[in-house]
Amino acid sequence: MKLLFACLLLTFSCAANLPGAEAKRPNFLFILVDDQSPFDFKFYNPRSELRSPNIDRLAAEGIVFDGAYHMGSFMGAVCTPSRHMMMTGRTLWHLPIGPKHREHCPPDIEQQSIPAVFNRAGYATMRTCKQGNSYEAANKLFTVRHDAAKRGGDDESGSAWHAEQVLNYLNDRQKQKDTKPFFIHFGFSHPHDTRDGKPELLAGYGAVNHTDKATIPAANAKQPKLPVNWLPAKPFADGHPGLRDETTVSGVWERRDEQTIRNELGREFACAENIDIQIGRVLARLQEIGELDNTYIIYTADHGIAIGGHGFQGKQNLYEHTWRVPFVVKGPGIKPGTRAQGNIYLLDSLATLCDLASIPTPATNDGISFRPVLEGKQSVVRDVLYGVYAGGTKPGMRSVRKGDWKLIEYDVLDGKVRETQLFNLKQNPAELLQEHAAADVVSRTGNTPTEQQINLAKDDKYQDKLKEMRALLLAEMRRNHDPYRLWNQPDDGLQPPVDAGTNKGNKN
Repeated sequence: MKLLFACLLLTFSCAANLPGAEAKRPNFLFILVDDQSPFDFKFYNPRSELRSPNIDRLAAEGIVFDGAYHMGSFMGAVCTPSRHMMMTGRTLWHLPIGPKHREHCPPDIEQQSIPAVFNRAGYATMRTCKQGNSYEAANKLFTVRHDAAKRGGDDESGSAWHAEQVLNYLNDRQKQKDTKPFFIHFGFSHPHDTRDGKPELLAGYGAVNHTDKATIPAANAKQPKLPVNWLPAKPFADGHPGLRDETTVSGVWERRDEQTIRNELGREFACAENIDIQIGRVLARLQEIGELDNTYIIYTADHGIAIGGHGFQGKQNLYEHTWRVPFVVKGPGIKPGTRAQGNIYLLDSLATLCDLASIPTPATNDGISFRPVLEGKQSVVRDVLYGVYAGGTKPGMRSVRKGDWKLIEYDVLDGKVRETQLFNLKQNPAELLQEHAAADVVSRTGNTPTEQQINLAKDDKYQDKLKEMRALLLAEMRRNHDPYRLWNQPDDGLQPPVDAGTNKGNKN
């Protein structure tokens, strides 16, 4: 009997080391879209008119994060540092492209990025995404790669092309009887402008691909409503003159009138609905080949987008519609229909993916695994969130959030603009300002701000809170090696980076 038991034990041990056994390790489908506010989706914003049944189903069958953020940017192309942070798990000022990278980033950091780590762990890695404004040194490490800019209005030139690359890859795996666990980076070029959606989807939102700069698009009852924090102009100069996203996007340019913004939202939604359709195709294929239940599916964006919010059009600001990102995870061990604040950064992705795959996290990683949040053991992984936009005049914008309180500071245009905004996000989730109380704004958004739904920075009742948040911001700037200081902060003996742009508008 003992001999029989030993033989059986040896048989099971050998079977565990067979090539097919490793297929039991979890797969990953990491879905990344380009420029999307969380408030596009009904599970974040019940007012939204976006039709996204497949992503809605992921949210219903997984966990939704109410506090997912990108850390920020030191350039106008916000997606570039964001995608570097996701790939490497490094914080903003610790990136290989950062203004002080020689001090704060080890060499060959791409060898500690997501594809390198998963390749070494025996995963099959595949990527399809947009080209450019990304991290090429890491992107080329995916074993299979099909990148292209696909922002057109048909299947070959639009989002369906990216889905086809994933479907072809899954079919090839099946033909080759590949049993390795897979990591698929399933990226899209949309809904980033130019938002040339498919004609039938554009029609569903009453939108047109407007190209005449001399006129505004026609009004259509099907067009999405204005966001509740829409403004016809920014409340003050934001410090990045001539920025592409704010001045030259086809169909919008510098217009912020109701018809232009509603039409552009319709274009955004048409592109987002097409992405949802393509995700549905890939999920159906995973179900057919029996891999869906063993796959972690992550849906997110590289950053948010304004499209009329607070008078902005692009992603170069720190309001919630732009600093926050949608973040949904479905997979093994995740309780369906759950939500969590999370307080995660996109850069936490590397640590979390490694944790879920039982892979050692690289020593170069700055992020925190949010696996305990996915499993319902914690509600957040950090108490304080820090945000940056320093892509225009310096030092730029900074934000800090703790609990319901959020501070945004502006120090731009050689000190000509120095503004402070203090919000209680529980009372004022849309970050409404005094400008939102104007009669023409109220009539168009249907939203009248209350006394608490304004900037509280100048209210005598909140000066202690303002002082507390400013101290918190300074602490985060120091902790994260921010190379700048604002006008109301000690300079700490810093010298501004020599390669950080043409304007050195800070006290250093």
